[in-house]
Amino acid sequence: MDQAVTNLALSSETLLKAALSLRDQVVEVTWRGGGGGGTGTGLSVDPTIYSGLLGTAFTSLRSYEVTGNQQDLLSSSQIIDTYDSIAAASTRHVTFLCGRGGIYALGAVVANYKGDHQRRDFFLNLFLELAQERALPIGAEEGGLGMSYDLLYGRAGFLWAALFINKHLGQEAVPTDILVPIVDAVLAGGRDGASDNTACPLMYRWHGTRYWGAANGLAGILQVLLHFSLSQQDAEDVKGTLRYMMSHRFPHSGNYPSREGNPRDKLVQWSHGATNMVMTLSKASQVFPKDREFRDGAIEAGEVVWKNGLVKKVGLADGVTGNAYAFLSLYRLTGESLYKDRAKAFAGFLYHNARKLVADGHELGADHGYSLFHGLAGTACLWFDLLAPENSSFPGYEL
Repeated sequence: MDQAVTNLALSSETLLKAALSLRDQVVEVTWRGGGGGGTGTGLSVDPTIYSGLLGTAFTSLRSYEVTGNQQDLLSSSQIIDTYDSIAAASTRHVTFLCGRGGIYALGAVVANYKGDHQRRDFFLNLFLELAQERALPIGAEEGGLGMSYDLLYGRAGFLWAALFINKHLGQEAVPTDILVPIVDAVLAGGRDGASDNTACPLMYRWHGTRYWGAANGLAGILQVLLHFSLSQQDAEDVKGTLRYMMSHRFPHSGNYPSREGNPRDKLVQWSHGATNMVMTLSKASQVFPKDREFRDGAIEAGEVVWKNGLVKKVGLADGVTGNAYAFLSLYRLTGESLYKDRAKAFAGFLYHNARKLVADGHELGADHGYSLFHGLAGTACLWFDLLAPENSSFPGYEL
């Protein structure tokens, strides 16, 4: 990495000012819209956390967690309370990032921070009703092909929403006996998907393609499974799948394919490539501390991100912001200040270049320029997280 990039690291005071200013801009453009009515730029027609207005609510919550500013809680709560019924009616998905699971999970957590227990229980009960969705616990052998297994749209995304609730409200807020059958179904689906490849214990298809990445593929599903208590056989299958992925990296770069059998070594981002594997292997190292290979694999993937991670996009999903979070994962894993400094270097690059990257990224449209996963809201979250890197977490992926 060029020394000039390393020198871009910002002071904590500058980071805080930048984060607060960007948060205000995100809220103003997407929510208040200059008219105080929450009309915004058009993100209001997309109520998801991933690319819509609830991403602004999540960003305000992240700001509150770092600064303790009650106005952030109020902004987040107002967005959720205004759009919860619209959002619930507008999506059939049950996940955190792109479905009703995120609406209800975020609503319950924000209400809990506000001390509004009635509103907290309202959202929690809606989530528990959602957990009764018949397709969630149906395994592959029982014809459970109607719901995918991935993080963005499938069962892993619902499980992540439950983990988010339990982190903030208590471990049995969403009872284990509701979640275990869904975990079992995800494992069963992975074994069924890998039935024609004896070298890999778990494999999943999304729209017919065996993706490896975080959003719709293996890395994201394994990341979620690693948060649950696994039997010895389940744990071995998860570890075996990670080993399969590590052994099928591109030999020259160390990067990871976007999908099974793809020969193109091109993408280094959270959605596809080494970035998501830094985070998933870091989690695996924490769960399986005796298996040193996962720690080593996370560090090696981090080197790929350091060499190739200053891409021409800004977002969490496919840009520099998401890549910076890889270093925060390694910092929490190893405690080595090198990784905190690398995250700050990428954050400094964004401080100087983020708006130009957004302006140049016309393919997603102007609305996404301030969204959580494709725009500047994610960058604001990164800057807030760098103020307390030991408590950082990639939105919607790490806990």
